Amino acid sequence: MDETSQLAANLGKHLKALDAQVTTAESCTGGGIAEAITRISGSSAWFEAGYVTYSNRQKLLQLGVADELFTTVGAVSREVVEAMVRGAQVHSGAQFAVAVSGVAGPDGGSIDKPVGTVWLAWGNGGTVISERRQFDGNRDDVRRQTVKAALEGLIALAQQKYQDRGRRARNPVE
Repeated sequence: MDETSQLAANLGKHLKALDAQVTTAESCTGGGIAEAITRISGSSAWFEAGYVTYSNRQKLLQLGVADELFTTVGAVSREVVEAMVRGAQVHSGAQFAVAVSGVAGPDGGSIDKPVGTVWLAWGNGGTVISERRQFDGNRDDVRRQTVKAALEGLIALAQQKYQDRGRRARNPVE
């Protein structure tokens, strides 16, 4: 089993323990995160939906990203991926979500957002965490690193939720 499949299987283990589902909202990966997840047998128990919103129009239509964000901060931004996560959660009903938007290359980079720039956001209920990453390599390398980072972030979020649930069970009065 390759590293990406191992990460997806690990995510599934955590989500099954939480009886939770995940959704993906992808731009630069073109569905690669959802593909990695659905490689895992039984993932239908914990994978709810995948949104491939490559164009800004589809980010608006499928996920409800505010149109003005594209002109003020651009599609590759914290604000857009956070809106994508929230939209994916609302439309799918999944507790966990990940969203990615980036410049995979070889074209499309700028001084502010060079090739390899990717914004990722992860959601768990009302909590949204986002970060900007700068990946090296060609288009395939950037996309592969983005899928890996997306899965790692989801695992970290699920592990935290599982630990929080355990603390509440041990300390019911807080």
